[in-house]
Amino acid sequence: MDNGIGETANERGRIIVRTGIIGVITNVLLAAAKAAIGLRANSIAVILDAVNNLSDALSSLITIVGARIAGRKPDKKHPLGHGRTEDLSAFIVSAVVLYAGVTALIESIKKIITPEKADYSAVSLVVIVLAIFVKLALGTYVKRTGGKVNSDALKAAGTDALFDALVSASVLASAVVFMTTGLSLEAYVGVLISLLIIKSGIGLTRETVDKILGARVDRELIHAIKKTICEDEYVFGAYDLILHSYGPETFIGSVHIEVPDIMTADEIDQLERCITANVYRKHGVYLAGIGIYSMNTKDDEAKELRSELNSLVMAHDGVLQFHGFYYDPEKKHVVFDVILDFEVEDRKALIDSIRNEVERLYPDLTFHITMDVDI
Repeated sequence: MDNGIGETANERGRIIVRTGIIGVITNVLLAAAKAAIGLRANSIAVILDAVNNLSDALSSLITIVGARIAGRKPDKKHPLGHGRTEDLSAFIVSAVVLYAGVTALIESIKKIITPEKADYSAVSLVVIVLAIFVKLALGTYVKRTGGKVNSDALKAAGTDALFDALVSASVLASAVVFMTTGLSLEAYVGVLISLLIIKSGIGLTRETVDKILGARVDRELIHAIKKTICEDEYVFGAYDLILHSYGPETFIGSVHIEVPDIMTADEIDQLERCITANVYRKHGVYLAGIGIYSMNTKDDEAKELRSELNSLVMAHDGVLQFHGFYYDPEKKHVVFDVILDFEVEDRKALIDSIRNEVERLYPDLTFHITMDVDI
C-alpha cells in the first residue's frame, strides 16, 4: 500500500476529530445558554431547541469516536481495517436525531394540552439571535469540511446545524409574535420543530442504511478507473468492475479486462500487475482480482460473428451492454455476457428470448450466455 495514501487517511482522521471537537464544544455552550433561557422564560420551544443542541453535541461525540476507531490499523481480526465504523457511527447519529425528534414531539403535544405562559426578556432574544448566527457559521464550516474529507457523518452534522439555525429562527419568530401580540405559538412551533427533526433523522437513517446495504458507487469513479485500465494498449475493454467499500476512501475491487487471444500467461501476469499499480496510484483503489476475457484476433469469422451478435442482442429493449464475446471455431462454441437494465421485470425471460433467437439463427453453434448486473 502507498504510504502517501496512508498519510492522507491519517490526516483525514485528524480533521474529522478536530471538527467534531469544535462541534461538541459549540453545541454544549449553545445548549446551556438556551436551557437557561428556556427555563427562565418558561418556553418549551427554547428548551426543545436546547435539547436539539445537546443531541447535536452527542452526535459530534459519536462522530469523533467513530473516526478514532476507523483510523485504527488493520489487525488479525480486521485485516481490511476498521473504516466501516464510520458508517455505523453515522447510523447511531441518525438514531439519536430520531430519538430527539420523537421526544420533542411528545413534550410539545403535552404543552398544547396543558399550555403554560412564557415570559421572554430582551436578553433572551439577543442570545437566540446570536445562536442562529453561530449555528449558521458552524453548519457551513462542518459541511464544507465533510465535503473536503468525504465524511458522511460530518456532512450530515453540517446539514443538521444549518437546519438548527432555521429551527432557532422559528423559535425567535414565535417569541416576537408573543411579545407583540400576546399570541402564544410556543407549543405549536415545538411540534413543527419536532417534525422537522424527525424528518431529518429519517433522511440520515435512509442514507446510512443504503451505504451499509451496498449503494451504487459513484459513476464518475467507476468511469475513471475503467479509463485508467484501458490506457494500456493491450486492453480492449474493462467490464464488471465491482468495488467493495471498507470505509471512506477504502475500496477493494475486481474487474474483467478484454485482451488479445495471442497473449501469453507471462504477458498477462505483467499486464495485471501494471494495471493494479496504476489504479491504486491514481484512485486509491486496490484491485484484488482481475479476470480475463480473451478476444478473437486471429479469426475473421469470429470478428464478423461478434459484430452480428452485438447488433442482434443490443436491439432488445432493456439490454445495456454486450461484452465478453469469444468464439471457439473448433468446438463451434460461443460465449458472451449481457448486462440488463434493472427496469426489466422478467430478466430471465429476456435472456431466454435472446438465447432462443441466436440458436435459431445459428443452429450449428452452441451458446453460453451470462446475465450480468448493471453495477
